[in-house]
Amino acid sequence: MSRNNGMDRRQLLKLAGLSAAGLGLTAAGCGSGSGGSGGPVTIRHSWWGADDRAKKIQQCVGLFEKKHPKIKVKTDFQQYPDFWKKFNTQAAGGNPPDVIQNAVTFLRKYEAKNVLLDLSPQVEKGNLDLGGFRSGLEKFAEIDGKLLGVPVGSNSMALVIDEKVYEKAGITPEIGWTWDDWYAGLQKIKNGQKIAGDAGPHGVMYLYDLILRQNGKAFFTEDGMGFGEAELLPYWTEALERVEAGLYADPNKVEQIKPASATAKGLSAGEFTWDNFSVRYSAEGKSSYGLAPIPSTDGKKTGQYLGSLMLSGTARTKHPAEVATFISFMTHDPEVARIMGYDRGVPATTAQFEAFQPADAPSKAIAAYETSIADAGVLEPITPHPAGADVIEAAFLRIGADLALGKTSPKDSVKQFFSEAKTALAAN
Repeated sequence: MSRNNGMDRRQLLKLAGLSAAGLGLTAAGCGSGSGGSGGPVTIRHSWWGADDRAKKIQQCVGLFEKKHPKIKVKTDFQQYPDFWKKFNTQAAGGNPPDVIQNAVTFLRKYEAKNVLLDLSPQVEKGNLDLGGFRSGLEKFAEIDGKLLGVPVGSNSMALVIDEKVYEKAGITPEIGWTWDDWYAGLQKIKNGQKIAGDAGPHGVMYLYDLILRQNGKAFFTEDGMGFGEAELLPYWTEALERVEAGLYADPNKVEQIKPASATAKGLSAGEFTWDNFSVRYSAEGKSSYGLAPIPSTDGKKTGQYLGSLMLSGTARTKHPAEVATFISFMTHDPEVARIMGYDRGVPATTAQFEAFQPADAPSKAIAAYETSIADAGVLEPITPHPAGADVIEAAFLRIGADLALGKTSPKDSVKQFFSEAKTALAAN
């Protein structure tokens, strides 16, 4: 994750040096290994996301194949949980995709299992360009000297709101508002408009991490958990009370509409998610949607950091040069930025950031939001994620959902979570 070191978004974007566009895309010019056999090489690329992301990535792949006719790319995508189930099966069977969409949660897990490709040699050979990245992001996925991924964009947690509902309620979220302000808003929306104020944030690991960070703790330490039952029990007890009071959306209805979002479908006035996910709401819903800042305990410290999707190669690939060429293209080519917009986050390279000037309201809102939190100086370094973090995240989401559905009590939910977390950490 990128440190902001007191610099705002504009400074961060300029402190990256020469862009790949200025260098003529080294990887594109090299293409090492792409034509050794005289015929096309095929690599496989898999990712998670909604249909809209799939259409955009397919466009980018088509563009890549035109520019690199000796490299063909087969694609595959699933929803987030299904993606990792399939990938785990493929990796265990020795047949993972050549290139995957990845996140920091999974780096140590798959590095420990020797699943991920160290891209450093491809940088040295000129097949992967690390020039032109925003300050610090070029080493975003570096662990123990190995480069295990390349960031494609930045994002941060936000509160997506139904602007019409908030406007009718007379609520104007601003940087510096507190959890008490947010909760008062939920009550006002519920009482005045008879809809839930929030989709139910209690299963979102990354939001709870921010709440912990606001109070001097964190979800993870480098080796394990950064909090205990004493912190989680009141949080989940309060969550169940809010579900029963109608302040959080009916969990049965939320489950029924998935993968669509509760806010887009009118079940709630807001929900916490990554800011770049907000591009989907206009496509799914009929209202207008905006990004509100993360509330805080003291009106100052939000605990936020920049996250990033990344592209990683897998160690069993037979075509590391082609993998690197594809990753370099997807992170540097200006046309890719114009196709993807902010779907994967604010572009990680200056070439792509400058190539895409958002005209649509959701993308403009993302740019304004990330600029505002950078200018406010709230961004901090991310806390480390140990191996097993992905299993723990899935458990937090699943157990939180079961709690909301009334399948288990808060006390039993907390005990189950820490039991599963302990097992996940011990297994890695």
